[in-house]
Amino acid sequence: MSSKREREYERRRLEQWQERQAKARASRHRRNVVVGSIVGAAVVVAAIVVVVVVNSDTSPAAVPTSTASPSSSSSASALDLSPRTGNGGVLPAASLAENRTWTGTVSTNRGDISVELYGDKAPQAVANFVELAKEGYFDQTKCHRLVTTGIHVLQCGDPTASGTGGPGYSWGPIENAPADGQYPAGTLAMARQAENGSSMGSQFFFVYADSQIPSDSAGGYTVFGKVTSGLDVLQAIADEGTQQVTPDLTAPVSDVIIEGVKTQ
Repeated sequence: MSSKREREYERRRLEQWQERQAKARASRHRRNVVVGSIVGAAVVVAAIVVVVVVNSDTSPAAVPTSTASPSSSSSASALDLSPRTGNGGVLPAASLAENRTWTGTVSTNRGDISVELYGDKAPQAVANFVELAKEGYFDQTKCHRLVTTGIHVLQCGDPTASGTGGPGYSWGPIENAPADGQYPAGTLAMARQAENGSSMGSQFFFVYADSQIPSDSAGGYTVFGKVTSGLDVLQAIADEGTQQVTPDLTAPVSDVIIEGVKTQ
């Protein structure tokens, strides 16, 4: 092959190599643009998610009363803390308690608590509790209040875990309150606002040790059942102690979650 032909051959090889390199660079550039767009979109989506999370603080206002107190500051990320309306916001008829004794199980992340419900002595409270339980109203809710001095109670039944939540209705009057203010260990009673006997809703409390709970101008507290097994579960929760949430509110050190309530 002549020198001229050799030079022409080498020139074409060089041009072909340069063309392949240019195509390769263009291909890499297109991939980078696509990847960059995807990453950029992901960053935007992540930023939107962060904004939504930051602006979706469902912490309710702290409005303490004698039996309705603010929520614990501990994490409750696994809980549905949105307000719920029980029974369509309508108080269940007392007749649903059927004037009989009911049995039930309150399942918690700390163990099961079996109860007996006094449908004959506190029909409105039992009908209310049974219907809310049937709807799953109490499922995945946190017991927001624990008192270990003066009285000995664990308070539950508020889906907002704030102490101010309820089923969308309130009711009264008080049923089956002890005249002497004595609430023995195992008592299951309805929480209410101070001085207001018609302010009951969904919140209730377990008495884990004998307690003297004074009446106010409205009377005592509706006793609608008792613990038949699981008092040791309540005592173990109390033995762990409390955390101070506000100057006048204490909650369990570790979250106590109601996983479900079954009655029959």
